[in-house]
Amino acid sequence: MAMLPGQFADLETFAPTWCLASEPERLAKRLSSTMAEMQAFYDAIVPVAEEVIAHLGTFSLDALPEEETNLLHLVYSMIQVSFPVECWHQPNVPDTGSATFDCVVEPVP
Repeated sequence: MAMLPGQFADLETFAPTWCLASEPERLAKRLSSTMAEMQAFYDAIVPVAEEVIAHLGTFSLDALPEEETNLLHLVYSMIQVSFPVECWHQPNVPDTGSATFDCVVEPVP
């Protein structure tokens, strides 16, 4: 059964792994992923990100269908891996030691 809208079927292989509903889940996935895994996901979603966002913009956040909610979660995961891929070249934030912060409020449809 497809998790994403049909026009984004090329991203379907990433859906079971990266369609995560909360920021703590996305952070945990980022920290447990290899750079190769994050790079593959990033390389697949970035070229269609504007199209994905435009598609999501045609819906009310209060009434997203399940496939679009999964697509939104995929975009949130793209954001989560963007700094490791583009800047840090590692899953962790460099030079932060054991510093952490907890997200207590996050955008949800």
